[in-house]
Amino acid sequence: MKVYELPAGESVCPYHYEYEEEWLLVLDGTVVVRTPEDEEELAHGEMVCFPPGHAGAHKATNRGESVARVVMFSSSREPAVAVYPDSDKIGVWPGNPDDKLMLRRADGNVDYWDGER
Repeated sequence: MKVYELPAGESVCPYHYEYEEEWLLVLDGTVVVRTPEDEEELAHGEMVCFPPGHAGAHKATNRGESVARVVMFSSSREPAVAVYPDSDKIGVWPGNPDDKLMLRRADGNVDYWDGER
């Protein structure tokens, strides 16, 4: 669970989806939540659930003039994977910060046995 303070014009994170269910609760102000279906403005006390996978893609942005506060919570654990459709990136967090990866799909995949003996 994390609480985010969003100054005017800022987002919690880029548009993305994960393979864990995630929830967002607006504590103060309003935020615009983008999903695969549409955008919706949420105000104090409103909550939304983002299901795992592509259907749960989301981005929360403060388009107001004052600071908004939201809490996000999930069953998230490491290792974790997030997909960023707008930039075609994939992030991998295995638990060790030195092993964290952020890459673009366009960089290509390597064969499972590439570089192995």
